[in-house]
Amino acid sequence: MRIGLYPGTFDPLTLGHIDIITRAAALVDRLVIGVAINRDKGPMFSLEERVAMIEAETGDLSARTGTSIVAHPFENLLIDCARDVGATIIVRGLRAVADFEYEYQMVGMNRALDDSIETVFLMAEARHQAIASKLVKEIARLGGDVTKFVPPAVHSALMAKVGRSPARKAG
Repeated sequence: MRIGLYPGTFDPLTLGHIDIITRAAALVDRLVIGVAINRDKGPMFSLEERVAMIEAETGDLSARTGTSIVAHPFENLLIDCARDVGATIIVRGLRAVADFEYEYQMVGMNRALDDSIETVFLMAEARHQAIASKLVKEIARLGGDVTKFVPPAVHSALMAKVGRSPARKAG
């Protein structure tokens, strides 16, 4: 069984994340979405909320593809999380050259820790490449429309967090 691990904070889950999850699910039999417990980042959504968003948004995809997709919180080293879940592949999404520089360093360190676990990079579709959770939160906080960047249920949760009506704009 091919097991992949797609790690991140997913604060919040975006359409870019969904794009990577969808394509990663085609590569493995089981996809573990590693939800990082990163207290230093000060997430807007609790761990439980982020896990619930992932489970809600990936249930249909799992049923359609036959790929088991599960959310798995972790607070240890990424390579240790991969070992814990039996992953032989770490899936990473790339948006831009700046992402690559950081990811390149991470791959080198992870390979030094365990060279039996490969890292696979997937580029989000062009329409999703600029989406970053940090920017989505900032746009939402400042009253901008984020409907193009997140699934409807995530949009509602995000609007509730920033104290705005969850009504989506048409279009």
